[in-house]
Amino acid sequence: MGRVLDAITDELAAFIAAQRVFFVATAPSDGGHVNLSPKGLDTFTVLDPNTVAYLDLTGSGVETIAHLRDNGRITVMFCAFDGKPNIVRLYGHGDAFPVGEPEADALLPRFGDYPGARSVIRVEVDRVSTSCGYGVPLLSYEGERDQLLQWAERRGPDGLVEYRREKNAASIDGLPGLSASDA
Repeated sequence: MGRVLDAITDELAAFIAAQRVFFVATAPSDGGHVNLSPKGLDTFTVLDPNTVAYLDLTGSGVETIAHLRDNGRITVMFCAFDGKPNIVRLYGHGDAFPVGEPEADALLPRFGDYPGARSVIRVEVDRVSTSCGYGVPLLSYEGERDQLLQWAERRGPDGLVEYRREKNAASIDGLPGLSASDA
């Protein structure tokens, strides 16, 4: 049966750390498109019982950053694809800190060294819920995909800045994404 908690317990932190994928959901304030993004690699960390962060890598969209700048609302979900069935949702308020800002740079050592890192998303968690996950299929982990990292390495730092200026300036609903100084 599901539980609702005010904070991440040690048990839940261990479950979160063992998951290979997590999902991030955000939405703009005034209509527009809800965004739901899968994330992987070793890019998530529990900072304390009410604060988490993840490394945001350069991608084709900028929805999460735009939505956080709009209203800050975010939900992060983890679900077990092997072992005991379990789903954990972290609800809260998030901030996006572009790499190069002190808040992001202070958190970067918690993650691996990934080409294409564009920001750190930090979430102040105000609600934690669990549910059974009985309907989630069992899946076998085969390994990490390396295409995103290879793509970022091929582009190089200057190419990534240009890509972010071109593709990450606004969300699909026209909300501001990364500014030229953030890219």
